[in-house]
Amino acid sequence: MQAVKNNISDTLEKGDDVVRVRQSTLIGLHRDAKNIPLFSNSIGAQRAGSYLSSFRGRGMEFHESRPYQAGDDIRTIDWRVTARSGRTHTKVYREERERPVLLWVDLCCSMFFGTRCCFKSVLGSKLASLLAWSSVQHGDRLGGLIFSEQEHFEFRPRSGKASTLHFIRKLTSHSAWEQRNRVSDNGEAGLLALNRLRQVARPGSLVVLISDFRFLDDSWRVHLSQLARHNDVVLLFTHDPLEQTLPPAGYYRFTNGHTEIGIDSSDETSRQQYQRRFADHFQMLERLSRQLRLHFVDASTTSALLEVLKRGFGARP
Repeated sequence: MQAVKNNISDTLEKGDDVVRVRQSTLIGLHRDAKNIPLFSNSIGAQRAGSYLSSFRGRGMEFHESRPYQAGDDIRTIDWRVTARSGRTHTKVYREERERPVLLWVDLCCSMFFGTRCCFKSVLGSKLASLLAWSSVQHGDRLGGLIFSEQEHFEFRPRSGKASTLHFIRKLTSHSAWEQRNRVSDNGEAGLLALNRLRQVARPGSLVVLISDFRFLDDSWRVHLSQLARHNDVVLLFTHDPLEQTLPPAGYYRFTNGHTEIGIDSSDETSRQQYQRRFADHFQMLERLSRQLRLHFVDASTTSALLEVLKRGFGARP
């Protein structure tokens, strides 16, 4: 009996990869990450209609100033050195060897939902970890933001395996996994996190936003447009099958562990309205991606994660 109690205690502490992800699971994903083409020449999409374009590649960093030469672009003139020396100088740039990769992970209330396989928060954590390991294996610098309504973690881009392990530790130890009866205010939390992301993202970064985007509305357009101006921005949309369509006709009860609600799915009009809400949300994300030249990838809690990321980031079968 004591052994059973210990096993239950261990499960609650370490997670079960259904309602809470285990650190060991995220660390173990490094074996699969090498198959993800994080810097492919083109980025694809799982569904027809999603925007297709090419990654910009790594960013450019300042190298030195030298005297102006015939044929130099006048937009690269270093005016400060020119004024100080009295002779026209040009800025010289070189390609960054390490591209910053920023992972923006939503752990707000709406992400702690799921009816198939796992919660969306677990799905998002696994996707983020696969991308984190892939960035390390490509020799790039990993940074990011992990946020909920109550807590916000921020990581400056760093190189090496240690950066991914640190990211995973913060992801699995975030207070959102422990909190109950939270007040859902993910719109405000997400907006603050996105605004902060704009301030830390250097030009040429790859920025991946992992969320169900339940809070996204027109007020986000300016932030996303500014991010996409000098960076590659990916919207990685997480969802559960029950959000897309109601189960077969019947009466169902749902609970968050404290509050219980009932849903009658037998009314056809209600079923169609329910499906339309998800379709409208999905189409809004696709439309926004096309308009702002974002990359759109969607993942269900029932999806094969590697296949989602391979197709979404440009790999071919």
